[in-house]
This record gives sequence, structure tokens and C-alpha cells, in this order.
Amino acid sequence: MRHPPLSKLPSRLPVDGYLLALVGTVALAALLPARGPAASVAEGAATGAVALLFFLYGARLSTREAMDGLRHWRLHLTVLACTFVLFPVLGLAARALVPQVLPPTLYTGLLFLCLVPSTIQSSIAFTSLARGNVAAAICAGSFSSLVGIVVTPLLAGLVLHGNGGGFSAGSLVSIVCQLLLPFLAGQLLRRWIGDRLTRHKKALGRVDRGSILLVVYAAFSAGVVQGIWHQVSAPRLLCLLGVEAVLLSVMLSATWYGSKRLGFHRADRIAITFAGSKKSLAAGLPMASVLFGAQAGLAVLPLMVFHQMQLMVCAVLAKRFAATAGPEPAVAGGAGGSPAAKAAGEAAVSGARR
Repeated sequence: MRHPPLSKLPSRLPVDGYLLALVGTVALAALLPARGPAASVAEGAATGAVALLFFLYGARLSTREAMDGLRHWRLHLTVLACTFVLFPVLGLAARALVPQVLPPTLYTGLLFLCLVPSTIQSSIAFTSLARGNVAAAICAGSFSSLVGIVVTPLLAGLVLHGNGGGFSAGSLVSIVCQLLLPFLAGQLLRRWIGDRLTRHKKALGRVDRGSILLVVYAAFSAGVVQGIWHQVSAPRLLCLLGVEAVLLSVMLSATWYGSKRLGFHRADRIAITFAGSKKSLAAGLPMASVLFGAQAGLAVLPLMVFHQMQLMVCAVLAKRFAATAGPEPAVAGGAGGSPAAKAAGEAAVSGARR
């Protein structure tokens, strides 16, 4: 399927159709939550879906592609520091907003949001649209996903203790069995099944999204049955929206101006800005279901809100970067202008809302 040129992308703000499906799933769980035996079936199916998701992540993630980007290690370390250091620090600082602005339940979700890895597809798409270093965005997103498999649960164990999440012996076993082992199995089998998965990328995308919808339904059903939604009012949700707008603004400013102070070229700064300021809904939802169990419904609400917000803001920002760019982006390391990188960037546009 041929994708439209980046310059001809629609100018309207991206209303994520998949996010609408997620909202519809939440509504279904609120009206018809799984109870009794049905709840056990939904929980078991969600557990299998999480394992399948991370197996597919491992099977499709090119380790060779990630290793090829090691020569640009300063950029990748900068993105990782933004994702797993600066974001968590800001999340911990937001503790001062409890309980006057945010209730503890929403704050836990906000803090979890700060711990999940960066996106891959949307970071690539917006970097390409903004005429930045696409190869660096590919590698940075891949590194973040790889590191997040291990680091996100570890950080959750450190900072979410006493906030309704974190590690116990049971959650440690769940992390290993549902996330790490399937991911490693996918990596090991990639040489035999990687090409086949690539040929059926569209169908596998439906599997990914359907699995996440199942995880969301199971998590929100459990929350409805336990009555956790009565803990959140509409004014508190508006407060959450305002806090996340500030959080995104701070991260966009820190990545853009901070990378300039570190001496990065404009194309690299664009990649750092988009990869270092965004969070992955696709990775965060399954992790939350493992870490929080029945409390996962409220825990992922801040992440769902932030996901749509970052899409809308970054779409506008990418177009502004592209409008002020020169004829060709200057890319450190020379990787950003390769035909493979450009093709990957254009292909990622179609999946940017993941």
C-alpha cells in the first residue's frame, strides 16, 4: 500500500480512532463488567494476551537495527535519561499535588505513566514529518522498548511502593513469565519467524490492538466490580488533564532546549524531542495489568489521556519544525538520510497512533 507524501498529510489534529475504541471498551466494561466465572475467563484471556503481545514485540524488534545505532550513543543515552530519569523525577515531584489536586489513585497512575518506555512508531513518524534524524528515532525507540522491559518494572518496585503498585513475590514471577520470557522467546525465534511476521504486519497489528482491548476490558471490569470508579470525580479528571498538559510542556521544552545545550544538531534534537517526551500506550497497558491487577483501570487512565494529548501536540509541533527546516536536515552520523531510514519513517506514519 502506497503512503501519501509527508508534505500532504492532513492538517487536522489526529483524533486517534484506536483511542476511541479504548474508550468504547471502557464504556462496555462499565455497563457490562465481567463477573464471577466470566471474570476468571476474562482474566485468563488477558494474561495470555499480554504474553502474546510481548512475544510479538520480541519477534518483530530488530536487534541488529538497534545495534547499528550504537555509534550515536550520546543521543540514545539522552533519550533514555529523559524517559527513565527526568520523567520519574517529575512524577515524584507531583506528589506535592496529593490530595489537594490529585487523589492518590490518579497520582499512582500519573507516576506509572512517568515510568513506561517511549513509543517507537509515532516517534519515528513525527521525526520524519519534522525532517529530523529518522534513523536515530528508530534506534532510540527500540532501545527504550528493550530497556523498558526490565527497567519499568524495577522502577515501579522502587517508586510505587505504598502507592498501590510495585513488587511482591507474585508480581515478580508475573513480570518474568508474562513479559520477559515471551519477549526473549520472540527474540530467539525471530530468525525463523521474523520474515513471516513482516509479511503479515497488518494482520498482526489487529492482533496487537485486539489484545490490548482485551486487557483493558479485563482491568476496567475488575475496577467496576470493586467500585474504584466512585473514587474519582469529574473535577479531579479535569485537574489530571491540566497536570498532564504541564508535564508534556515541561518535557517538550526540556528535550528541545536541553539537547541544544548538549550540542546536538537540529535533526538530532528533533529525534530527541519526540522520542524523549512521549510514552507508549501499547507497552504501558499490558505492564499495568501485571503490576496493578484489579487496580489497573485507574492506573492506566492517566496514560490513555497523555497518549492522545501527545499525539495532538506533537502533530502540530512536527509541522512547525518542518516549516522552519532547511532544504536537507543536517544529521550527525549520517544515518538519518539513508533510503532505508526514510522508507521506515514514511511507513511509520500510518501507524503513528499506536
